[in-house]
Amino acid sequence: MAPHKDDKGEEESRRILERIGREGESGGVSLLARTSRSVRDHVTAADIDQTDRIEYWGTRIGRSLGLVLVVAMMIWLALHLYGRG
Repeated sequence: MAPHKDDKGEEESRRILERIGREGESGGVSLLARTSRSVRDHVTAADIDQTDRIEYWGTRIGRSLGLVLVVAMMIWLALHLYGRG
């Protein structure tokens, strides 16, 4: 006897719910900790080929300058919106 369409849908639903449950279990690591680790890895060029020194350092410098620029722009915006004192 062939499985019914409802049985396949129910099985797929269970698989999806199990996957969501596994992904939701972060092992006690907070969202802030995961985000800060992700930002650190991005700025330090953890995703770049470590053997290509020029690409590695160029990426690190570019991403670091970008981060500094974003922070400077946020400070400027806050000073502009709220006045200087």
